[in-house]
Amino acid sequence: MGKLTGKVAFVTGAARGQGRSLAVRLAEEGADIIAIDMCQTIPTSPFPLATPADLEQTVKLVESLDRRIVARHADVRDSAQLESVVAEGLAELGSIDIVCANAGVISFGNAWDLTDDQWQDLIDTNLTGVWRSAKAAIPAMIAGNRGGSIVLTSSIYGLTGSATLSHYTAAKHGVVGLMKSLALELAPHRIRVNTVNPTFVNTDMVHNDAVYRQFFPDHPNPNRNDFETAATSLNALPTPWVESVDIANAALWLASDDARFVTGISIPVDAGFLIKHNVG
Repeated sequence: MGKLTGKVAFVTGAARGQGRSLAVRLAEEGADIIAIDMCQTIPTSPFPLATPADLEQTVKLVESLDRRIVARHADVRDSAQLESVVAEGLAELGSIDIVCANAGVISFGNAWDLTDDQWQDLIDTNLTGVWRSAKAAIPAMIAGNRGGSIVLTSSIYGLTGSATLSHYTAAKHGVVGLMKSLALELAPHRIRVNTVNPTFVNTDMVHNDAVYRQFFPDHPNPNRNDFETAATSLNALPTPWVESVDIANAALWLASDDARFVTGISIPVDAGFLIKHNVG
């Protein structure tokens, strides 16, 4: 038996990257999955977001583990869509025991240069979308009277700051604050709430021209190798980034009974980024 046998996990942003790793890793430990992704690009994203084909691949990977999955296109900025998917998932799978509110976007610019749309799209997705995702699932978790775990994806920038990321940093700090309030509100129902706070993760959100140019604004054509050198210098451990499975493993621990008395905390999976920069 796996650590999550008999459990159902609701995972947002599940089409690729960290979200896919979350869905697959939880399924490996026995969980059935409710998976969503909006599977379309928003105008303020500096790189393409996940596609319907990406979500289909997540479905195949979960089903290859002999687990059930309800996967739908849904936008975390839309409460009605989230509530509809949660209702479908409950009808088919019977409960929600775990929420991994992971969906997120990124864009760049000094605070005074960001457009209203850049600010709003990011806050609506990375902060309000996390609240909407939790809100859609919490009533069923309370009614099920089985306890549970909610894991919100924050960032190292939920615990420190970064130039050209004021909106992202504000959102990720907000996720930590939201987690702390939810942990208090849901403790009487035996529902634990925590955040994972990744450093750079080896996904499409990190490996793209827009990110590389943040590090090398004067370089005519910065590439992955350039970024690897720069990112390695930021971490205490000798690595430029972590893998998405490293984030999934942290979330798995938080979701499992191994962490049954852990609530209200942030777990950095950061290769020593924060300690190197004297944060915390």
